[in-house]
Amino acid sequence: MGPLAPDNLVRPSLGRRPASVAVNVMNWRHSRHHRAYTLIEVVLVIGILVAITGFVVPRFLGDYERERLPGSARQLRSFLALVQANAAFDGMQYRIRFPLEDELDLMGGTRQPLIEREEDPIHNPEIYNVVTAPWVLGNTLMDGVWCAEVRLGRPTIESLRDLEDESGVSEALEEAFEDFDPLRPPLVIEPDGTSDWVTFLLTDAPPDTPIEEIRDLDLEAEYSRIELIVEGATGLAWMQRPLYEEELDLFEEKGWPVVLRQDFLDPRVLTEDDVLELRDVPTN
Repeated sequence: MGPLAPDNLVRPSLGRRPASVAVNVMNWRHSRHHRAYTLIEVVLVIGILVAITGFVVPRFLGDYERERLPGSARQLRSFLALVQANAAFDGMQYRIRFPLEDELDLMGGTRQPLIEREEDPIHNPEIYNVVTAPWVLGNTLMDGVWCAEVRLGRPTIESLRDLEDESGVSEALEEAFEDFDPLRPPLVIEPDGTSDWVTFLLTDAPPDTPIEEIRDLDLEAEYSRIELIVEGATGLAWMQRPLYEEELDLFEEKGWPVVLRQDFLDPRVLTEDDVLELRDVPTN
């Protein structure tokens, strides 16, 4: 008699399938009874998707069109704050300007701002080199939006009325910025991050539109415009639609400043009932 097998030895079960195999076979048999989608059902689903797309895409494109101009103004405001911060960090003078007629920006177009830095103010003063660091790359202004005018100095009722009366560029601007586009002079940012007051006039008008049409203060102006007004001493900036002629009359009568110090893009005409009080507070 041979040795006895230990009691805990597990003997294989002959003729029986493992449980997992049995379950898989059952699932396979059950899956053969699943019904496939019919052509009508597939066409119906595709039709529903096309209908949803027809509703969503036009709305999305409409929102994008409406957002191009204010979105560009917000991005330019953030970009200016970045330039001011780098000027203060480096302790160097920076300059922001837009490409000349025969010049390209870093993105290969003509609409994006160029940033320049005065590398050696002692031995080579007023010699600026284009900054090509990663933080200056990108499309600050969205498709179809460009800067039609850069106005240095604090906006006043008199200066806005003078713009309305002018046709093109004044001789004083041409003489002061003969090496640049007089309509878009460069803005110099000091080593402490401050600058002069400046207004950037952004528009979605065609690039060859005369400046007189873009400056139009009429309520029914043909083109959309936004002014980005920057207070250079503090770096604060506000988006503001151009004031209409009748609003300028009201502001002049009340002695109100034309800088509202808040974002204001509402196209409705401002009246005396809409304004509690506007006054300038001197800053040290």
